[in-house]
Parts: sequence; structure tokens; C-alpha cells
Amino acid sequence: MAGNAGADRETRPREPPRPPDVRPPPVTTLAAGRRDSGEPVVSGAHVLSDRRGVWAFALGCVAVTAGVLLHLPMFWMGRAVGFRLAGMPMDAGMLAGMGLIVGGIGVAAYGLLPRSIAAQARTAARISVHAPEDAPLGAAHWQLMAVLVVALVIDVMKPAALGFTMPGMVAEYAVPKRTASLVPFAALVGTVTGSVLWGLFADIYGRKASILLSAVVFVGTSICGAMPSLAWNVGMCFIMGAGAGGMLPVTYALLAETMPSRHRGWALVLVGGLGAVGGYFAASGCSAWLVPIFSWRVLWLANLPTGLILILMGGLIPESAKFLLARGRREEARAVMARFGTRSYALGEREDDAFDLLDHPLEHRGPRPSLWTGGLVGRTVALSTAAVSWGLVNFGLLLWLPGALVEQGYSMGVSSWLLARSSLIAVPTVFICAWLYSRWSTRRALLAAIAVMLAGLVWVLLLETHWHGSPVYPVALLIVGSNGLLAILLPYAAESYPLRVRGRATGWVAACTKAGGVAAQSLSIAALVPALGTSALLISVPALLAFVLVARFGTETRGLDLRVLERRTPAAGTVAGEPGG
Repeated sequence: MAGNAGADRETRPREPPRPPDVRPPPVTTLAAGRRDSGEPVVSGAHVLSDRRGVWAFALGCVAVTAGVLLHLPMFWMGRAVGFRLAGMPMDAGMLAGMGLIVGGIGVAAYGLLPRSIAAQARTAARISVHAPEDAPLGAAHWQLMAVLVVALVIDVMKPAALGFTMPGMVAEYAVPKRTASLVPFAALVGTVTGSVLWGLFADIYGRKASILLSAVVFVGTSICGAMPSLAWNVGMCFIMGAGAGGMLPVTYALLAETMPSRHRGWALVLVGGLGAVGGYFAASGCSAWLVPIFSWRVLWLANLPTGLILILMGGLIPESAKFLLARGRREEARAVMARFGTRSYALGEREDDAFDLLDHPLEHRGPRPSLWTGGLVGRTVALSTAAVSWGLVNFGLLLWLPGALVEQGYSMGVSSWLLARSSLIAVPTVFICAWLYSRWSTRRALLAAIAVMLAGLVWVLLLETHWHGSPVYPVALLIVGSNGLLAILLPYAAESYPLRVRGRATGWVAACTKAGGVAAQSLSIAALVPALGTSALLISVPALLAFVLVARFGTETRGLDLRVLERRTPAAGTVAGEPGG
């Protein structure tokens, strides 16, 4: 494989054989209802330009925030009894607050909605925006990466907090674990729903506006911290999951458009990895610091300040140049492209966008290969198994860990500090993962992440059965391996498939990560969760299988031009002459 990859690097074209900055086809000037003449439609690249109304978005944000604040008196009244609110009746203020939250989210969504969506969608399908391969990284790229890392930390800490709330919910609501497990199960189903919805929202609203709308949802779901019944928590956690589920794909799509292709892979790995590790550290740190004082409920109430921070950060997130061009806002698009060194050109009638890694149209003309035909089926099974293994670890074992440590005699505060230390140890390794992915080998970097996760599983098994000691280091290996695996898996999947199935392939792999979590939480609901050591042993089986399958069917994508991959893949799905390693 090394020889072929090297040949590809020597022969592949460095730029598409077309002018670097061809104007897209004429776009309807949506605000005025006429053909675009090339003149600027609006001045200033503001996210609320050409939307239904700034006033509506602002009013929605105020309404949602006010609705949350109306729940805080109920929470504070419980301070004398350790903030235990189970069974308390909901007062008129709380009911009014819930109405404000539901209505406020709807009004904010309306305010962000662009005009003339159908014309926008038709135009966007014929536009490609990308950065030249050898373009240097500038301050704008680094700032965008830093902002998106913070956004992902805020996003990931929502589902990561589930494990730290479970012992408190079981104790306060006096329900068995299987009943309380409905909360993470609903959140996980919500993330699946959100992954689909937010992909659609990103096309309609634009990347930046979809992130802002997700933040508004986060603010609203903070009322989980004041809910007096478990049923309300189940419903609100579904909404929270729906808000969190689409953030990673939207972030990846924005990075894929703005980063030079030479730097795109490691940038996706670095941002995704830091966001995942940072989110788990934020959740465990808040649990260690605040839960002993304010109970488990404070982890949900933290959605209020973090969601507002994400809204305020919106000014640092650029809008997609492709979205701006599709809206006829050319001057703003040119300003964004000049800032990031990207270029645009019009796609031909039957031409697809080879540079669109993660946000590709679902429908294509002409024959296309299938994920399950010769040449691709082994790769699909390998990546699917790796994704399911990640879901079992992240939405199973890591969510069960806080409760298991409490059962072993650790306090919730001590358990949270142990897990926070583990996640802190994992932070530097994210940079190693990004370096390995870009400089060493994409396939071997994925294998290394699976191997580290496997080592963590084996160590947890030994700790439970033969050894005795601190869980910090085995849990650190689990966090390092699982987050490295997630950070690498989606970019690797996007680079491993030909253009006509790339969108479906990445969507399928992403869905498999959720499938592992659904399976794990289904065991919780059925009260069939085995002991921690046994769980580690059982999860090791698909993880080991994933390692073997990736070693056998994984392909090396480092330095491989995606257009070369397309030419080497016949429509029937057989990859001619493709080596396995």
C-alpha cells in the first residue's frame, strides 16, 4: 500500500483543472426577487442578514432564558433538604416558564430562517467551495479551530454528564437503575434524531445559524435541573440529545470547507478529539466541584450559562461561503473566502463536488457503488464494527463507571475527581492522534486508537478481577482510545469511500456509533448490565474484531487525492487493484 499511495501522491493533480475562482451560476437576489447582478446584497457578514427577523431571534433567546430563570426559585427552595425536589408540585411560574421555553425556541428558529429556501437549495447544489491544497494556515484558521473546540466541549459535556447524574437520580426518585436508564436512553435517541435534523438545518439555516439554534436548545433544556419527576427528565433529555446530536457533523462540515485539503485531516481529528476529551473533563470536573454542594441537578442547570456562552461566541464563527453564495450574498462570501484563502467554482450539470467530505447530497445521477458490494463491503463492516465498539464504550461503560465507583464505596465527589484526572491525562494524546493521522498513517492511526481502547478494556477487566488499585489510568486509556477513535473514524470514513457513496458512508458509520450506545442502554433498561469487569470483557470482543477487520480491509488514505479514489472505483463497487495495507 505504501508504494501505491506514494505513486498516487506523485501523479495526482494538485488543483482541479478549472479556473480557481469561477463565479457560480446567476443566483436570485432573494431579498429583492430579481436576478443577481454581482452587486452586494447586504453589507457585513452578519448571521441575521437576510433572515426572517433579528427581533424574532433576540425575542426567542430572551423568552427561553426567562423560562429557565422561572424554574430557579423551585430549585433554590430545596436547598434546606439537599436540593431534593422529587414529588414537589410545579407552581404557576414553572408552568409559564415551560411555555416560554417551547415558544421561545420556535420564535428563535423562525427568526433565523432564511427566505426563499427552495431557490437557495437549488443554487447550493451547483457550487463548490474549497481551499487549495498548499494554502498556508493563517490566524483565521487557528481562531476558527479554537472556537469550534470550545463549542464541541460545550456540546459533548451535555451527554457526558448523564453518567454523573444517574446515582443522584436513582437515590432521589427512589427508582431502580433500569427505570432511571430511560434518561440516557432518551438522550441517545435524541442524538440520533438530532444528527438527521441538524444536517438538514445546516443546509437550510447555514452552519453558523444552526450552531446558534442548537445553543438555544441547550439553554432551554437546563430546566432538567428543576424537574420534580423522572418523566420530565426523560422528555427534556430527549430534546437535549436532539440539540447535541448534530453539532459534530456541522463542525466537521464547516472545517472541511475552510481548511486547506493538506491540513484538513489532522484539523478534523484535533478539533473532534479535543472537543470530546474536553467535554468529558468539563462534565466530570463540574460533577466533582459542584455536585457535593448543589446535588446532581446542577449538571443540568449548567446548560444555561454554557448555552448563553455559545450564543455569544456566534460572532467568532464565520458563515459558510457556500451558503452565502447560494443566498446571493456575494460580497460577504468573497470576504469570508479571502479570510480563509478558499475558492469557489460552479459545478457542471453532471459534476459532483469532490471536495465535500461530510455534507454531500444524498441523491446522485447515474450509477453508483454500494456500501455492501465487492471492494467496499469489507471496509464497511470494519468501520461499522469499530463504530459500534465506540458506542458501547462511550455510551455504555463510561456512563456506567460513576455509578459503579459509588457502589464500590467511593463518594460521588471522589469518583468525579478520579474520572476528571483520567480525562485530563487524555488531553495531550489528542495532539499525538492528530500528528499520527497526518504524518504517519491514517489507517495505522485508527488501529492505534482501537488498540489503546482495547488496552483500557483489558486493564479494567484485570482491575475488577485480579488487581486492586486506582481506576485513573485504565479509565484514561479508555478515554484516550475511545475519543481518539471517534476523532479519527468519521474523517477516515469520508476519505475511504468514492464520491457517490461518501455521504451515505459517513452517515452510516455515524449511525453505528449511536447503535452501540442504544444497545448498551437497552441492557440497562432491561436490568441486564453485567458487572464492570464482565462488561469490559464483552465489549472487548467487538473491539478486537474491529481491529482485525480494519487491519485487513482498511485502506491508507494519507496523501491520496479523493479524485484519484473516485477514478479507481468502478460504479459497480469493486475497487480495482486496491491493496489492503
